[in-house]
Amino acid sequence: MYFVVKVTSGQERIAANLMQNKVAESNLPIYSIIVIDGMRGYIIVEAEDEVSCRQFVTKGKNIRGVLPKALAEEEVKKLIEKKVEVVKLSSGDIVELTSGPLKGYEAKVLKVDEAKGSIVVERLDVVVPIALTVKMSTAKLVKKSENV
Repeated sequence: MYFVVKVTSGQERIAANLMQNKVAESNLPIYSIIVIDGMRGYIIVEAEDEVSCRQFVTKGKNIRGVLPKALAEEEVKKLIEKKVEVVKLSSGDIVELTSGPLKGYEAKVLKVDEAKGSIVVERLDVVVPIALTVKMSTAKLVKKSENV
């Protein structure tokens, strides 16, 4: 059975690591601990029953409690499946940077390095353009270049 454990938002990985260390010490039937990206403040714990899960998570750092309703296996599979939208970037494309200090800015792709998973971009709204190398995963396509 899968149970949702409420943890301090932003501390999901830390709480999961602490739980992982605690699994070896306890003799409780805990089978897995799942951290899902984008599910802030929650961790999924697979345990034999709700009592075991509640005993396991008590008095843990950054742990706020267990939600009363168990998750069905189908629901967990839906959460775990990653929906990847593959967009092929090429030189001349306009992208929006989605993380880091340049989050929200638009930039023009100058070069694509698929082997390294990075792109070289140039911000559009600056007087003096500077080439920056960023990860492909931090760029969202805004406009495809016309020279295709």
